[in-house]
Amino acid sequence: MFVEHLTLTNFRNYEEADVSFTHGTTALLGANGQGKTSLAEALTYLATLDSFRGVPTDTLIRNGADTAILRATVKHPDGRELLIEVELSRTGRNKAQVNKQRLVRNRDLLGVLRTTIFSPDDLALIKDGPSERRRFIDDALVAIAVKHDATRRDVERIVKQRNALLKQIGYRSSASQLTSEQTVTLDVWDEKFALAGGALGDARAQLVAQLQPLVNEAYEHLASKPTPTDVVYEPEWRRIGLGFALKENRNEDLRRTSTTVGPHRDDIELLINGLPARTQASQGEQRTLALALRLATHRLVTEEVGAPPVLVLDDVLSELDPSRATALLQYMPMGQVIITSASGLPPAAQPERVLYITAGKISEEPLQQGSVG
Repeated sequence: MFVEHLTLTNFRNYEEADVSFTHGTTALLGANGQGKTSLAEALTYLATLDSFRGVPTDTLIRNGADTAILRATVKHPDGRELLIEVELSRTGRNKAQVNKQRLVRNRDLLGVLRTTIFSPDDLALIKDGPSERRRFIDDALVAIAVKHDATRRDVERIVKQRNALLKQIGYRSSASQLTSEQTVTLDVWDEKFALAGGALGDARAQLVAQLQPLVNEAYEHLASKPTPTDVVYEPEWRRIGLGFALKENRNEDLRRTSTTVGPHRDDIELLINGLPARTQASQGEQRTLALALRLATHRLVTEEVGAPPVLVLDDVLSELDPSRATALLQYMPMGQVIITSASGLPPAAQPERVLYITAGKISEEPLQQGSVG
């Protein structure tokens, strides 16, 4: 899978942009704040309709404009060429289409373009709370098979509905205080949640089992020494079954008017040398583990779908010492790579094409640095 061409109109600091990429490595170089990450963001947005920077849509539209347009030509391994077009709007609904056919649902775009993004913010996978790790695992599931997006959304919808019911019922110290109608309604939502939540838990468990050896291998390669790492997903509710866990926790849910057990509250434990990476590892070890997680996921998606996603390295090489930067580049699978950097590239990068970004302008030669508003 390759992105052959990208055009932008009024996206971030780009009034207009037109970029062609090689099927190998393209490097985007320039000082901070010039628009390198915005190009990376545009590529990944066209794959998921979501910003990896976690920002709302209106921040993606250039100041003074009402809409932004993103287009990419994507070549699939079977020879198909697909045109992805997205229009972002400050006031109306965003629109997406593939080969001029309007998409009814966002999920219909998933799989048309797959990307793997590495960024300095990946450290949050290790240091931040469970929601970051849940999102990472679930995004990997969707990259492997689009059907998992429906399961994830079903779980989110059911939890929202169940929580609304619990709040409508109001505080109760025990289930014995419920009316028969309330009990029946809660039973119905518990059954729905047990089915959808159990399916999501099973998919997560299978994915983590597949990732574990790949993460360990990637970490040892990056660190250049044998280092035991573990990715653990063992929520208690999976041992006893979500339906039974919901019954056990019903009184607690009624007291807190919230669903206290299930996949929406899970964590994925990350260990280095048997110790929690979040609290016991150095920042260098944490960053290496974050890279290993991304590398392992990229390799697994490649194996499962039969083609590597487009790999985007957004200014991560500057965060690494030379040996780890070289190890990262040498460990990459074959496929298209987009690298952004504000501090040059290590020799191992060997890009086929180098582009320079200055104040939202793209050129084959360095331009005089300007400022971005």
